[in-house]
Amino acid sequence: MKKARKKSKFKSTWIRLKKNKLAVAGLIVLILLILVAIFAPLLAPYHFSLQDSKDSYAGSSAEHLLGADKLGRDMLSRLIYGARASLMMGIVGVAIAAIIGVTIGSIAGYFGRWTDNICMRVLDIYQAIPMLLLCITLAAILGPSLKNAIIALGVCSVPGYARLMRASVLTVREKEFIESARAINAGNARIILKHVIPNAIAPIIVETTMGVGACILAGSLLSFVGLGVQPPTPEWGTMIADGRNAMRDHPTLALYPGICVMLSVLACNLLGDGLRDALDPRLKN
Repeated sequence: MKKARKKSKFKSTWIRLKKNKLAVAGLIVLILLILVAIFAPLLAPYHFSLQDSKDSYAGSSAEHLLGADKLGRDMLSRLIYGARASLMMGIVGVAIAAIIGVTIGSIAGYFGRWTDNICMRVLDIYQAIPMLLLCITLAAILGPSLKNAIIALGVCSVPGYARLMRASVLTVREKEFIESARAINAGNARIILKHVIPNAIAPIIVETTMGVGACILAGSLLSFVGLGVQPPTPEWGTMIADGRNAMRDHPTLALYPGICVMLSVLACNLLGDGLRDALDPRLKN
């Protein structure tokens, strides 16, 4: 019976989501980007690091559909491989932030009182520092690499998820089913894991979807300033940085990776908006 209810809830959410054409378009774009990243070795015409000096700054042709960079590396291949690093920063960075944020928010919202005060005051101090500045500082301390950029993005995004989860838990913790669980002497850990989080997680789902786009954008910025993915591994932000010096004569070197960043962020935002409407209880029939 419980599984049937869960299935019914998922089905009703999916039906509402399908009615939002922009959200479906965003979902399709994200799925395509993930598939491109997974099957990059099969889709890319060349290896991302393959150089040919005679093709330096080559234009679009049958050999190089999107041209080549200053080292003669195929732009299409580097864009395809670059999706791996960019999406990894977005998805894994958000996963880290969501796990930590949901844990802190659930504890603070459920127990309240001094536990809530301590958690929220720590987050107040945390959020007093601009996220981007904190992210750059942490990435610089850890050292420039994909792994450290992901850690920096995840850690710096925690406060938003923690506050959102806390607010959602506060609306759930006094519900009748929580009181019933307490009445049968269920432990706090069981109540939080089995009852509170599943019923308070909807806003987090929306936030994580949009957060992937924000992390992709922030990760591209870290790579742009040299604190993210390091050459020769391609990443869209690094490719923009490489192409900026040739913007006057070869603008597409920075334009193509910029379009990839824009499309991925736009897709996440469209899907997030659609999920917000689909999960909104006020829209249920």
